[in-house]
Amino acid sequence: MARRAQQQGWLGGWWTVALGLAALASCPGLWAQTVLVNDTVSGFIGTDVILHCSFTNPYPNVKITQVTWQKATNGSKQNVAIFNPNMGVSILAPYKERVLFQSPSTKDGTIRLLGLELDDEGVYICEFATFPSGNRENQLNLTVLAKPTNRMEGTTSPLIARAGMTEKILVATCTSSNGKPPSTVTWETKLKGEAEFQEIRNNNGTITVISRYRLLPSREAHRQPLTCVVNYQLDRFTESMTLNVQYEPEVKIDGFDGNWYLNRKDVKLTCISDANPPATQYQWRLLNGSLPENVEVQNSTLFFKGPVTYSLAGTYVCEATNTIGTRSGQVEVNVTEFPYTPSPPGTSVAQSNIPTAVIGGVVGGVSLVVVVAVVVFVVLRHRRHTFKGDYSTKKHVYGNGYSKAGIPQHHPPMAQNLQYPDDSDDEKKGGPLGGHSYEEEEEDGAGGDRKLVVGPSKYDDDSKRPYFTVDEGEAHPEAYDERTLGFQYDPEQLDIAENMVSQNDGSFISKKEWYV
Repeated sequence: MARRAQQQGWLGGWWTVALGLAALASCPGLWAQTVLVNDTVSGFIGTDVILHCSFTNPYPNVKITQVTWQKATNGSKQNVAIFNPNMGVSILAPYKERVLFQSPSTKDGTIRLLGLELDDEGVYICEFATFPSGNRENQLNLTVLAKPTNRMEGTTSPLIARAGMTEKILVATCTSSNGKPPSTVTWETKLKGEAEFQEIRNNNGTITVISRYRLLPSREAHRQPLTCVVNYQLDRFTESMTLNVQYEPEVKIDGFDGNWYLNRKDVKLTCISDANPPATQYQWRLLNGSLPENVEVQNSTLFFKGPVTYSLAGTYVCEATNTIGTRSGQVEVNVTEFPYTPSPPGTSVAQSNIPTAVIGGVVGGVSLVVVVAVVVFVVLRHRRHTFKGDYSTKKHVYGNGYSKAGIPQHHPPMAQNLQYPDDSDDEKKGGPLGGHSYEEEEEDGAGGDRKLVVGPSKYDDDSKRPYFTVDEGEAHPEAYDERTLGFQYDPEQLDIAENMVSQNDGSFISKKEWYV
């Protein structure tokens, strides 16, 4: 059942299409005859526009009898231009001499409209009369554009910034007149003002746009640019002006650097005023007193003659006057005994009040301490390198006591193997070395003991004397009441000039121990 219903639906659809085709075939004019036009045409006032219109007629038995252009006005049609193959061209008022057929024929009804006017805007109909099919037509919209006239005007009243003003005043006006469609007006500026807009529709269909810019006059607004921008279609119009705001002086005093000290010369104070129009009069005075006698006033500057003294200290006031008003500024001058150096940037102390002389003394004292420390360090280091041995005279006591420190003497070589008993500190003291005597150890044949024998010196010259060790005769302590000198000498084992190092106290130590 469902399949049969579907087949019946298809048959019904094709039957409807077939009936439509048969109806069109019975009316060939409806099937192929067409009037072609532009949907929309636009142009500016005073320019020419072309209104295209053509007719498609594939049937030779259809005859074109006339081509007519009409304008729809208030629900009715008004003839503009007519072309009749037999009668020719006819242009009706008010378009006479303003409308031309481009190439009039039974297939082309294109016309040119010269010198567009605002009243030309509207709906135009292109109609082809045929026989026996009847009339065929199509319509288009004609839009007439109007470029605006743009201008910018500043206010003629002076802009004056006064204290306590709260009402914003008119600064400039930007106008875009007689535009169609209307323009877009904006402002470009850094000023803190506000703009107001107004549109006026003219009788001819154009629109005038007016924008007014208002602000509160101020010192900051002076010399600031203000630009009017008008955008119309693809065009952009700009015009600028610079504000001229008048204001009373703003005063500050320059010249005091915070370092006025006694006997400084060539100091001055200058009154600087920011005013429009410029200040024309300056008045100087000293707060709670009169100006010093050595002061010379030259308009906006105070010149102080001679060296600085304590009498220059005080608060100086300068008053500047222009046509808008009078304002003043002041500076407090301090005089110090000595100049000072400000603290370096980045330190926590904003300003140093320490006199330069004190700073110099401190720096000099610190420098002297540093120099003394360096000298002491060098001396100690030198002494450290001068003696690196052992001060034990018990083990190493060389020399005759007459040699100069640091100068090796020409003595015979000393024995390498010297033995010393472990005596008291008194035994470590050296005995007299100035006599012409000598000591020897002799072996007692009976007992096998050795004894010291004192005799005349074998060396008459100091340079030939041997090096001694202190020995108080431990071998025979009962035989000697006083200290005696003894030595062991081997001239072939050691050359003291090559292997020993002289010390400041006249003694020598071995190079091996020196470099330990």
